[in-house]
Amino acid sequence: MPNVMDTLRARGFIKQTVYEEDLYELLGRESVPFYIGFDPTADSLHVGHFMQLIAMKHMQDAGHRPIVLIGGGTALIGDPSGRTDMRAMMTKETIAHHVECFRTQMGKFLRFEGENAAVIVNNADWLSNLNYVDFLREIGVHFSVNKMLTAECFRSRMERGLSFLEFNYMLMQAYDFLVLERKYGCLLELGGDDQWSNMLAGADLIRRKDRKAAFAMTFRLLTTSEGKKMGKTQKGAVWLDETKTTPYEFYQYWRNTDDADVESCFKLLTFVPLDEIEELCKFRDERINAAKERLAFELTAMVHGREKAERAQAEAKGAFSGNEGTMPEVRLPKEVKTVLESLTASGLAKSNGEARRLIEQGGVSVNGERVDGIAALAPEGDFTLFKGKKVRVRVVRV
Repeated sequence: MPNVMDTLRARGFIKQTVYEEDLYELLGRESVPFYIGFDPTADSLHVGHFMQLIAMKHMQDAGHRPIVLIGGGTALIGDPSGRTDMRAMMTKETIAHHVECFRTQMGKFLRFEGENAAVIVNNADWLSNLNYVDFLREIGVHFSVNKMLTAECFRSRMERGLSFLEFNYMLMQAYDFLVLERKYGCLLELGGDDQWSNMLAGADLIRRKDRKAAFAMTFRLLTTSEGKKMGKTQKGAVWLDETKTTPYEFYQYWRNTDDADVESCFKLLTFVPLDEIEELCKFRDERINAAKERLAFELTAMVHGREKAERAQAEAKGAFSGNEGTMPEVRLPKEVKTVLESLTASGLAKSNGEARRLIEQGGVSVNGERVDGIAALAPEGDFTLFKGKKVRVRVVRV
């Protein structure tokens, strides 16, 4: 079996590592417990998390043991990494609910039974009852404030102000690594490249406290070829929970991937073999659309199951072909009188303001006819509602 670092590097995951040669040798020699942290800031995982889960599955399939760390304790503070302002504070009850939602979703992607079974832990179990004086004496003594202030996650916040509450985050994340090393033999932390400083702090703490080799490896962030973060739409994040992002919306998001990003999305988010990806993505004309359809189907099937992926694909093709039998449907009451109201009620626009702009810009059609005014009435019976050229739904009156 190839070294998992070769797999991750070939598919474009790896951004930075520490003690790279030693880590490569370790991963090729034995099963290594590793962890990735997930802050429960919402009641669903999103596309950015999904990339981390794929990396964990690559690691698990290569014989290494995943530890999913849910940040129930650190979420009470908020990670300043990649932020220009302070995160909103959440109650313990909200965090506990989010943790349970994460547990359910992650079960679709990782094996929690058998050899090198994954385990889920919540850092609230050891952070919530810490004695602060003991923590400072045992952990804080190993951290230099001068060095911490050079970390990008803190430097970017200095102009707007960094609270002492957030300043503790690095120590707590490093302490997480130490706890997992002592309890599970965890020697490797993985994560997004915006976590580099925090991850180095944890590896260094283990080397100082327990005199053991510990490692960190960051992955590139999921971005477009232009450097913009992926996983965002006009409606917000692309969620893995189908009540937040429907299988059809999920499919359409990936079907509309820019030509330049299709190959990297295949490599980072699917398990399609590299030679097959190369064959799928070798064209840069209209033939790339076949690759986009394959990408959308693969991802939707992984997240929502094959049956829902097949339905989403049929709905998407129906929307473009005008086949009303497979076009996605929304059911609206007859009391919804105007096209503007229909746009918001169907979810094609997230607000009346957005619906108004779409109509004024000529981006809305009913049964193939462009809507010219914001006061335009919708048909009393069933009709097809068009948003631009790519989104169409069949409105069924009830």
